[in-house]
Amino acid sequence: MARMVDVAVIGAGTAGLGAYRSARDQGASAVLIENGPFGTTCARVGCMPSKLLIAAAEAAHAARDGAPFGVHVSGLRVNGAEVLARVRRERDRFVGFVLKGMESIPAADVLRGTARFTAPGVLAVSGQEEEIHARAVVIATGSAPFIADELSGLGDRVLINDSLFELPDLPRSIAVFGPGVIGLELGQALHRLGVRTRLFGARGSLGGISDPAVKAAALAAFKTEMALDVRAQMQEIRPDNHGVFIRFLDDEGHEQEEHFEYVLAATGRRPNLAALDLPKAGLALDARGRLAYDRNTQRVGDSAVYIAGDANGDLPLLHEASDEGRIAGRNAARHPQVEPGLRRAGLSVVFSEPQIASAGKRYSELEQAGVEFVIGEVDFGDQGRARVMRRNAGLLRVYAQRSSGRLLGAELAAPAAEHLGHLLAWSVQQQMTIGQMLEMPFYHPVVEEGLRTALRDAQAKLARAS
Repeated sequence: MARMVDVAVIGAGTAGLGAYRSARDQGASAVLIENGPFGTTCARVGCMPSKLLIAAAEAAHAARDGAPFGVHVSGLRVNGAEVLARVRRERDRFVGFVLKGMESIPAADVLRGTARFTAPGVLAVSGQEEEIHARAVVIATGSAPFIADELSGLGDRVLINDSLFELPDLPRSIAVFGPGVIGLELGQALHRLGVRTRLFGARGSLGGISDPAVKAAALAAFKTEMALDVRAQMQEIRPDNHGVFIRFLDDEGHEQEEHFEYVLAATGRRPNLAALDLPKAGLALDARGRLAYDRNTQRVGDSAVYIAGDANGDLPLLHEASDEGRIAGRNAARHPQVEPGLRRAGLSVVFSEPQIASAGKRYSELEQAGVEFVIGEVDFGDQGRARVMRRNAGLLRVYAQRSSGRLLGAELAAPAAEHLGHLLAWSVQQQMTIGQMLEMPFYHPVVEEGLRTALRDAQAKLARAS
């Protein structure tokens, strides 16, 4: 038995829900297929529970670090069970908001089960009697944590961000593999909550930073607070009576041995595409295990398939998934009459301390494209407001086109980078020049004055280059 629809959306996360609603807004018939629990990755296991853990860590850090202000706190105690209980309680509230938003979706449009292609535009759904025949399909199946082979033999001593939040209490010690966004955020938060923590990287990467100067400043700041080796060489990893034994060469080449109760695998995520049987749809993965697609239309090649959110392996960020879902759903409903959707200026934030952000084009993108640009920078070591708060660490660098003076992008590791990043991304999207940005008001004393210093530096270099 077959059911005919205009659009079939596989996955009910941020991108999938956006695609379904966008398709319906175009007047198309649509179904939403989901094989797991409803609720987005962000709300269930991603940005919201991690920020709840970080908030607890910031409270502990502020209490513990008060002495330089003349504020002395004695008898500080972190109750790990209470910390994680609040994380789960508030997380479930956020998930509840997502589930409540699904109440407006007709029950007939929601299918529970795993979808796979049996032919182009034809889907079989496990547990369902009818096949879905769709004029267009949106893949929004999300992603899953990747666990490196060297950690695969550690059994239940390996945690991922999903399982970390389900622990009844904070661990006594943890080794975090991968100093990217997830690893930095959770690793520093656990450290500040009193967990003995060590972060391991292999290739020198840190928080997605591509600018070598910003990376060096961030690395120096993190290393003053916690154990971090971005070029560690693993010699031995095995389970033992204490949990996990690790023998490694640190960043200085010294051999060390440590025992940890758990390891946290934060070595990236991979798109959930394996169950779809893509060859039956005439689609093939590239060498990286991804589908090639047009990021302006979300269309996969010249097919009737669109892909959005973490499933495309591009930018695993909620606001990007939301935009991509809307674009994919609209174009799927109008297929084959597709058109580019609004893609905003790049913006990413890591909620560590110092925070890390990028806006517009990254340093590496400009270098690879051969763009001629100047760099304006500010060191936050002596920036007034940052020093008042004792958060005076990090570096901000802005990139301006040499010929026009237009802001192209920025990377920063700095206090309040989540706010500075927004100002910079808005300026990039508005195609503002450095001169126009300097005409904007800057209050005193605020962290944003550091941005003004970097802009003035860029303006002086532009003047010398003209």
